[in-house]
Amino acid sequence: MDIRTAIAAERRELADVLDGLPAAAWDAPTLCAGWRVREVAAHMSLGFRYPLPRTLWEIAKARGSLHRMTDRCARRDAATHTAPQLAAFIRDNATHPWTPPVGGTAAALGHDVVHGLDITVPLGIDRRIPEDRLRVLLDGVTPKSAAFFGAGLDGVRLRADDLDWSFGTGTLVTGRAQDLLLLAFGRKLPAGRLHGEAGDRFLAV
Repeated sequence: MDIRTAIAAERRELADVLDGLPAAAWDAPTLCAGWRVREVAAHMSLGFRYPLPRTLWEIAKARGSLHRMTDRCARRDAATHTAPQLAAFIRDNATHPWTPPVGGTAAALGHDVVHGLDITVPLGIDRRIPEDRLRVLLDGVTPKSAAFFGAGLDGVRLRADDLDWSFGTGTLVTGRAQDLLLLAFGRKLPAGRLHGEAGDRFLAV
């Protein structure tokens, strides 16, 4: 699979989802704690809209904290752009070469897929991520990456029930591959999406 092609498709498909949302949904909570749909969409397009010098300046203003910088920018940009503009930023930059500071194109795909699910899962939108995209991301899950995202997977074995993939050792937790991917990225999920004794560890409160 060509990852750049997959990234472009993911962005266009998500932009279509965003364009179809009712106005009230843009203020709905997401799996990103404290962010509504509009903050997540603003964050997803930040790398397209901010040239490197501005990004570095924003990080400096946040006293070197990438987390503070991204949170402040997402909230500010969500307040200063309309919902159609935020969706258009993602669609119009489908082929933009942006990648996160580490991880290359696979990390860029993960950024788009996971943040897209951050939006659609709480809204109850049953968007299925194509298996070839999921495979790239699931194959990249490691103990180091799970720790980086604060996934808390110690003593747990994840096993997908819709394709052949598992990760870790310990008490079994099963579910859709894309839901387990979210766990590996440190997300908590709504009830009913996971199965197994340890599933309650990963429920959104």
